[in-house]
Amino acid sequence: MNQRHLTILTGASRGMGLAMAQQLLAAGHDLLCISRKTNDELQARAQAAGRQLEQWPQDLARPENAAARLETWLQAQDFAVLASVTLINNAGLIPRIAPIDDIPAAQVAEAMRVDLEAPMLLTGAFLRATAAVKAPRKVLNISSGLGRRAMAVQAAYCAAKAGMDHFTRCVALEQASLPNGAKVCSLAPGVIDTDMQVQLRGAEPGRFPDVGNFVGMKEKGMLSSPDDAAQRVLAFLARADFGANPVADVRD
Repeated sequence: MNQRHLTILTGASRGMGLAMAQQLLAAGHDLLCISRKTNDELQARAQAAGRQLEQWPQDLARPENAAARLETWLQAQDFAVLASVTLINNAGLIPRIAPIDDIPAAQVAEAMRVDLEAPMLLTGAFLRATAAVKAPRKVLNISSGLGRRAMAVQAAYCAAKAGMDHFTRCVALEQASLPNGAKVCSLAPGVIDTDMQVQLRGAEPGRFPDVGNFVGMKEKGMLSSPDDAAQRVLAFLARADFGANPVADVRD
């Protein structure tokens, strides 16, 4: 029986991404982690667990390079020993918190490349390279409630996550017609106490009308820890009906 579970995870060096990587290693998965920086603690955990781990320091603002490298790497894998193969697009970037006309064009472009273009290109590379895999294939795109609710001074992030949701719907339709099509889902993970939340809470009230809501959620203990959020996301990924709804919320 094939026993090797292989997961590719972006944004794995900190926050919920790091927590997911740690939990996947503990569950017996081999990992390829694609992040701006590597994480020495994660490497030590992999060695202790006897799992394979590769970490690529990769700037996802240049997603075509990451996608080409991933496709080549996957094509060199032994698909016959795989029990499953999964791509988790987790990496995200919030540009400057300001109206769209007050954000430098380069920052908007960078955010859109990391938050939307990178998941699209990595998903395409993953699906091409694993088309012959007989084992279950999954693509989990980490979305956000802000992709489903407009918010002032968050236009780029909201647009990218909304685009990710609709992109996932389209891919789900494409894969449904294939004999061993991948199961895909764009999942909102809830509100998590990460560096991104710190950035939102630290915005100037006069420039960010919703800052009070984010401060209030922190003060009321409404934020999930990265570990708890990772556990819920991975439990959702393991569900038998994963992909039945291509756009979902972990709280559903």
